[in-house]
Amino acid sequence: MFGRKAVSGTREKQPSLLRSLPAIGSLIRPYWRSLLLCAGLIGISQVAHLVLPYSSKYLIDTVVLGHSVGQLLPLISIVFASILVHAGCYYSSFMIMADIAIRLTNELRRRLQMHVVHLPIRYFDNNLSGALVSRIMSDPEGMLNLIGIPMLDFFAALLTGAITVYILVQKSWNLTLALVCILSAGGYALYHAFSRVRLLVREMYKIRAEVSGRLSESISGIHVVKGYRAERREEAVFTAGTQRLIDNFMQVRPRMSTVGIAGILLTSFNTLIVMYLGGHWLLSGRWTLGDYAQYSALIMYIVNPVLTFGNTGTLLTQAIAGLDRVGDLIAEKVEDADHRRTVAIRRCDGEVLFDDVSFGYEKDRRVLHNVSFHALPGTVTALVGPSGSGKSTVISLLCAFHKPQSGRILIDKVDLASITLNSYRSQLGLVLQETFLFDGTMRENLLFARPDATEKELMHACRVACVDEFAEKFPKSYDTVVGERGVKLSGGQKQRVSIARAIIADPRILVLDEATSSLDSESEAMIQAGLNYLMQRCTSFVVAHRLSTIRRSNQILVLEEGRIVDRGTHESLYQAEGLYYELYNRQYGAGTICS
Repeated sequence: MFGRKAVSGTREKQPSLLRSLPAIGSLIRPYWRSLLLCAGLIGISQVAHLVLPYSSKYLIDTVVLGHSVGQLLPLISIVFASILVHAGCYYSSFMIMADIAIRLTNELRRRLQMHVVHLPIRYFDNNLSGALVSRIMSDPEGMLNLIGIPMLDFFAALLTGAITVYILVQKSWNLTLALVCILSAGGYALYHAFSRVRLLVREMYKIRAEVSGRLSESISGIHVVKGYRAERREEAVFTAGTQRLIDNFMQVRPRMSTVGIAGILLTSFNTLIVMYLGGHWLLSGRWTLGDYAQYSALIMYIVNPVLTFGNTGTLLTQAIAGLDRVGDLIAEKVEDADHRRTVAIRRCDGEVLFDDVSFGYEKDRRVLHNVSFHALPGTVTALVGPSGSGKSTVISLLCAFHKPQSGRILIDKVDLASITLNSYRSQLGLVLQETFLFDGTMRENLLFARPDATEKELMHACRVACVDEFAEKFPKSYDTVVGERGVKLSGGQKQRVSIARAIIADPRILVLDEATSSLDSESEAMIQAGLNYLMQRCTSFVVAHRLSTIRRSNQILVLEEGRIVDRGTHESLYQAEGLYYELYNRQYGAGTICS
């Protein structure tokens, strides 16, 4: 529906909370003392909670029927004290559990974000960014229910039920056994009902993530939407997505209604059985009126766990479905997980060798075929060719965003596949075709590559890239907020900020992918000296459709359909009158080689 693969992972998996248990276990471990305290408070609370129904026999048989008015005040005092203990302990356990649940939820979000940003680029190619945001923010909320108040209520009811069963067995073991069997059968049926609901809830999370992802894209691309009068089309797409959510809910609704009815029937059947047998035992003298009242009051405490399970079942189902998806995300391997990446490089010389490299984004469809070239330290290598010829793919492999399917890439004679990505990318400077700035100040964006750079280094980079020419005209200068994706700056200004950011990074390998594409001729001339300064200090790779910018390259690689069809300098390639000659003349016309 949305034109891209669903965000459930790169492969379908059976829903299983087991995948996320190790992560959840490591999250909970620091809070074990608080959880132990909480368990103790719940135990005290529920024992105190039973004093009120348990005292009904004493009230009826001793105080009322025995006419012991003097015993009424002590009884009321004991019951009142038990109510205070129950309320105080429950409140304390509530506060502890709420605090733990929100901290665990935020910590799980933080760990998911850390995990996601270390996933390989191919994962982001196949998943909507907005959907990933939804997963990171929404799926961990299951922790609020799994370790939060609904689970607290359920375990409190379960503990009370266990204590109550022990008490009722003393009163009548056979009646209590019959009631427990009925409740167990009902609980088992509810468990299976929720198992089926869980799959539907998991699907609901998936649909919600897809709808959120498309909505995020629509808002991010609002200029395109408005420019092509596509508001109604986007409205239709969003409406179709929300309709899928409604359809999903309509499948969940009858099952949840059945769960509610089952709870009512279980309570009613148990009450009828107690009324029937209790009535007989009252008439036969086996039970006193106090016994009947006490048993009837306590019976609700063994029904309560089943009712609580029914009431909180939806929340717990959503929690488990969300944490299922957390497990899916955690199972994705990060890009640096390859055991072969053991070599950390400190400061490379910048020698790059592509040795018979082939690559395809899909296994059966290659976009690069046997690409080989050698770039010596401090040289400039330009890549030219028609759109779709493989230039950006070469750059992507050079940045280690993808791995070759065959062949090798050597950095200073070391296989890139064995170099740790963090140490390698610290040597890179990137000025990509799509300039991306974060919603922050200009200074924050400039220092993004190297936050510890000095003010002197910052100002130097801004002068070289001519950022100072416009930045210092703003009222807040470099502390001006640039807006989402740098929307408050022009295309050329964003490009210059991006170039200055690369200069501050002080790279050994520089990638300029259409670095001057957003600049007019005057702006390009202003920063060309800065680019030349930067390129003299490192090994540079330049992708440019504007061929005038690459004339002084040490070597030019001409690509067509994923192959290097020619290589050489500007003069030699032009004189050879091959593809480069055609491309150049198409832009500037014949006879302009020396212009």
